[in-house]
Amino acid sequence: MGHGGGDAGDGQHFEQQQEQQQQQYYAQMQQQQQQQQQPLQNDSHSVILVTAGYDNTIRFWEALSGICSRTIKHPDSVRNHSVRLYDINSSNENPIVAFGDHTGNITATGFHGEGRWMFTASEDGHLKIWDTRSGRNPPLLTRNFTNGAPINDAVMHANQGELVTCDQNGSVKIWDLAAHSCTHELVPEEGVPMRSVSVASDGSMMVAANNKGHVYVWRMSNTSSDNPEITPVTKFTAHNDYILRCVLSPDTKLLATCSADKTVKIWSTEQDFKLVLTLSGHQRWVWDCAFSADSAYLVTASSDHVSRLWELAQGETIRQYNGHHKAAVCVALNDLSIGYP
Repeated sequence: MGHGGGDAGDGQHFEQQQEQQQQQYYAQMQQQQQQQQQPLQNDSHSVILVTAGYDNTIRFWEALSGICSRTIKHPDSVRNHSVRLYDINSSNENPIVAFGDHTGNITATGFHGEGRWMFTASEDGHLKIWDTRSGRNPPLLTRNFTNGAPINDAVMHANQGELVTCDQNGSVKIWDLAAHSCTHELVPEEGVPMRSVSVASDGSMMVAANNKGHVYVWRMSNTSSDNPEITPVTKFTAHNDYILRCVLSPDTKLLATCSADKTVKIWSTEQDFKLVLTLSGHQRWVWDCAFSADSAYLVTASSDHVSRLWELAQGETIRQYNGHHKAAVCVALNDLSIGYP
């Protein structure tokens, strides 16, 4: 079958639409940045893009220009047993507090939705909850769950009352903070380290990925608050190498998987996890990713020292963030203020 002039015209029109949408997106980011008194004012109206790397730096980026606007250096340490909290509204490059008391590397952290407490998870097998509003420095340790195996990832459930962890033994566990206990343990492949876990923003679904490149999906039901049902939905091979991160999009329609095979793959949750895109361009392992608020863009971080901004309509890199001197392994994006086309 040949491609007629109509196909070419439609494709051209589609590209023009995409380009126009990208221009609107960047114009809105530009407007947000110009409206701010300081380039990195941490409020709900800021666009904040941050990466961290093995060069012991945290870098803040202007998402529009790709320029690194601020760099925070932290002590060179092989062991990361504590958490450092920084005030990004301040020009002070020193942490306002450091705490943790873990005996292994901390692999995951996160805040309660209203900032009342935060959690830390570690290779030492402990999941800890810290009261960040107690006025104490360091924050008060209020819970200390023992997992029994090194924890590789931990995320907050949408209900803000449960945490989900995955570990080196291959387990996915749900921890009920009110009951002070583990309510569910899932072991899809015993002995195969489970690397990453993600929970849908509406609490309807949970996804976990392991070192063999396998992805597992469960449906989560809240019909009984005391014992919610966790139902297996599907399992599929996403990569032929380690999966380092899996992330569900804010609108829950997409799943991103980052891999040691240098690619990021985008899967449709609405089409039985059909492969939608393969994002190729990174030269080494891809460690982390973050979706934009409208689920139309993705930022990735790689061992090739570079972070990339991808638009997911066509799967193209539209910005690169160059500045790390070693692997970029972590990325965070807050662009909730932007109104998308």
